[in-house]
Amino acid sequence: MTTVREARRDPAARDRQRQDAALTDAVHAAQNGDEDGFRRVYRMVNPMLLRYVRTLVGAADAEDVMSEAWLHIARDLRTFHGDGPGFRGWAARVARNRALDHLRRSGRRPVIGGDENDLLELPSASDTADEALESVSTDRALALIASLPRDQAEAVLLRVVLGLDAKQAGRVLGKRPGTVRVCAYRGLRKLAEMLHNGQPPRPAVGRPAILEDTA
Repeated sequence: MTTVREARRDPAARDRQRQDAALTDAVHAAQNGDEDGFRRVYRMVNPMLLRYVRTLVGAADAEDVMSEAWLHIARDLRTFHGDGPGFRGWAARVARNRALDHLRRSGRRPVIGGDENDLLELPSASDTADEALESVSTDRALALIASLPRDQAEAVLLRVVLGLDAKQAGRVLGKRPGTVRVCAYRGLRKLAEMLHNGQPPRPAVGRPAILEDTA
């Protein structure tokens, strides 16, 4: 979540704060039965969730998975308690669960947790490559993210594309915040290297690369 002090210093932080406030208002309106509020929630959140789910299940199945996810979101919306950033994390968890259900039904291997040993090495957030952050929203960068080890790819998507903090992303993934921070850092560092070297993405044949083992 963006703090007031950060927003004063950084125009991008101010923009994030406005977006967070707008999403909070839309979520509360939707919870009170306002159809326009729900449409605003959908417009603000669905594009980011779709990118995330597309990397999990592939482009061909992502729309169907998201349709199912939104049915669950609409059904359970009144049970959510929190603000806009919290809703993004909650919705990401719903979408991820629907994606994993889809993978299981289709006989594909679901995503499982990363190595807790990552906690032994906690890097500074300031070391994250600016090039990766600036390019992560492009289609090419999303394809590169899909070629990362699965724990790094999901951490980057949740932290950078969906804008979740480490604690929120940890709830989605069932990991500790420190693990999420390390995975995101390593993924962004690798992404920056690939972008700098002009390296093309190398997804696994027949299924999204994020589902590959990281051994």
